[in-house]
Amino acid sequence: MGNGVREGPVEFQRDVEPVTARIPAEVREKKKVLNSLISGALAGAVAKTAVAPLDRTKIMFQGSSRADLSPQEAYRLIYHTYLNEGFWSLWRGNSATMVRVIPYAAIQFCAHEEYKQILGNYYGFQGKALTPFPRFIAGSLAGTTAAMVTYPLDMVRARMAVTPKEMYSSIVHVFIRISREEGLKTLYRGFTPTILGVIPYAGLSFFTYETLKKVHAEHSGKAQPSPPERLLFGACAGLIGQSASYPLDVVRRRMQTAGVLGHTYSSILLTMQEIVREEGLVRGLYKGLSMNWVKGPIAVGISFTTFDLTQILLRKLQQR
Repeated sequence: MGNGVREGPVEFQRDVEPVTARIPAEVREKKKVLNSLISGALAGAVAKTAVAPLDRTKIMFQGSSRADLSPQEAYRLIYHTYLNEGFWSLWRGNSATMVRVIPYAAIQFCAHEEYKQILGNYYGFQGKALTPFPRFIAGSLAGTTAAMVTYPLDMVRARMAVTPKEMYSSIVHVFIRISREEGLKTLYRGFTPTILGVIPYAGLSFFTYETLKKVHAEHSGKAQPSPPERLLFGACAGLIGQSASYPLDVVRRRMQTAGVLGHTYSSILLTMQEIVREEGLVRGLYKGLSMNWVKGPIAVGISFTTFDLTQILLRKLQQR
C-alpha cells in the first residue's frame, strides 16, 4: 500500500512530460482549433441570451417607421410585450438566435485566431501582437467568414422577432414558408449590407479589444487583464464597432423583414433613400442606436470575456 502511494505521483510526472513534448504539431493545432470553437460557441450563447429581450426590442423598432427608440420607450415596449404575450415572449426568437449565434460565434472567434496566426506569419510577427492594420484585417475577415456561413439563420431570427407567434411555429416552419411563398433567394435578402456592416463592426471590435489588452499589458506589467477589465475592454470594443456600422444594420433589418411588414426594398441605396425620405437621416438610419449603446457593450463585453476565460480554462484542463 505504501509503495503504491509513493509511486503514483512519480510515475505520473515521468510519463506526462515526454508525452506532452512529443505531441505532433498537427494534433496541437487541432486542439487549438477545437478550443477556439468551443469557447466561441459558449461566448456567443451566453452573451446573446443575456441581452435577448433588448435585442428583440431593437429589431422591432428597426423594422418599423416609428420614432427613435429611447430607453424609456424600450422599457415601455418590453413591459407591453410582457403583459400581452407573457414573460418568455421576451426571448421569442432566441432559439433561432442560438441556432445562428452558436455557429457564428464559434466560427468567428476560431477564424480570428487562425487569421491572426496567418497574418502574423505573413508580416513576421510570429508569437507577437499584430500591428494595428493586420489587427483590424484579422477581425474583419473573421466576421465576414462567420456571416457568410450563417446568414440564412440570421434572416430567420429577424423574421421570428417581428412576427406574432401564430405566424411561424418553429425555425423549420420559417424556412419552409419563406421558401414556398417568397423563394429561396429571400433567405439572403439583406446579405450585402450585412457584409458591408460586418467589415467595420468586427474589424473595429476585435481591433479595439486586442489593442486595449496590449496597452494594458504594457502599462500595468500584468500579462493578462482581470475579468472586470476584460468586460470593460469588450464593452468599449462593442460601443465603437456597433456605432460605426449601425446604419447598415438598420438597412439589413429592413430588407430582412420587408416581406412580412408590407415593404419592398430592392437594394441598399433605395432602402436608405426611402428610410431617409420617410423618417429623416438621424431618426431613420440611427433608429434604436441609444438602445444599442446599452445592449451592445454588455453583449460584446460578455462575449469577449467568456471566450478568453473559457480558453484559459480549457488550456489548464489539457495541461493536467
